[in-house]
Amino acid sequence: GTEDFDLVMADGFWPRLYNSKGLVQPVDYAKLSNLQYVFPDFLPPNYMLLRQEGGDGMVAAPNCWGGYGLTVNTTHVDDADSESLTLMVNEKYGGHLSTSARFEENIAMMGILAAHNMGTMDAKRPDGKPFNPYVLTDAELEEVKKLLIKQKPLLVVRWNDNDTLERLLRAEVVWASPEWSGLYRRIRFDQLDGKTDVSLKHVLKPTEGGLGWVDTWGITTGVKSSEKLELAHKWINFRLSRENMSHIATDIGWSPTVDVRDMIPDRYVETLFLNQTSSIKELHQFDAPSSPEKWEKVWTEVEAA
Repeated sequence: GTEDFDLVMADGFWPRLYNSKGLVQPVDYAKLSNLQYVFPDFLPPNYMLLRQEGGDGMVAAPNCWGGYGLTVNTTHVDDADSESLTLMVNEKYGGHLSTSARFEENIAMMGILAAHNMGTMDAKRPDGKPFNPYVLTDAELEEVKKLLIKQKPLLVVRWNDNDTLERLLRAEVVWASPEWSGLYRRIRFDQLDGKTDVSLKHVLKPTEGGLGWVDTWGITTGVKSSEKLELAHKWINFRLSRENMSHIATDIGWSPTVDVRDMIPDRYVETLFLNQTSSIKELHQFDAPSSPEKWEKVWTEVEAA
């Protein structure tokens, strides 16, 4: 409840949803001096998801960002195949592909490929909004089901945790899998340090499009006193300090929305994609399925196939 928490974190479309439901209040950007260090790609007019829909208030402040792209073994996967989502249904790599066990990301990612194949991504959408892989038509969902059924015999496993995927990537059993790039980064560092010969790359934005997120800090509507509201803003501003964000980058391994490139080793600039922040504009932001019942039905049919 809003009385139990003062600060909350959310990504994708959730901050706007929380605000529309009266769970979070606007954040006063004028009180966040460290916003001056945030990459312009995460602020209006470049990134609009933190602005109230139909209003001027900002519903949250940016923290970290990333994607759910493809980590690919460059030794075993041809470069020409590695940049496309079709890699995940390519029979050439059967027995060496993997995905997570979460049906939401599986359907959304294949929704991007399905809409691209059908030519419906840029067509007029039923809801009048731009294409969103979490808002798929029945025809697109049917195509997603076909793609997932085609993919099923090509998979080694649907992983439930990062440790499982890391073992399979290091053993070179899995040659390609979507993930949040944390495992790519870990194995890439070992390669740079001469601890492994496994050679990986991470495709942040596949040719057809990809999934992305910007996690953010919001202030609940339970914060009513001016003193507590001031403290909440000071906390968010502290999180956005360059010194703090440099630690988040190197000690935790998340990509900050603050420009700290001159404060951290080049390996982190490379693997955290800090020279590619403009990619966030082209990544479809995480959302909730528009019809959970339909999505669960598709997944059940895929599992039973």
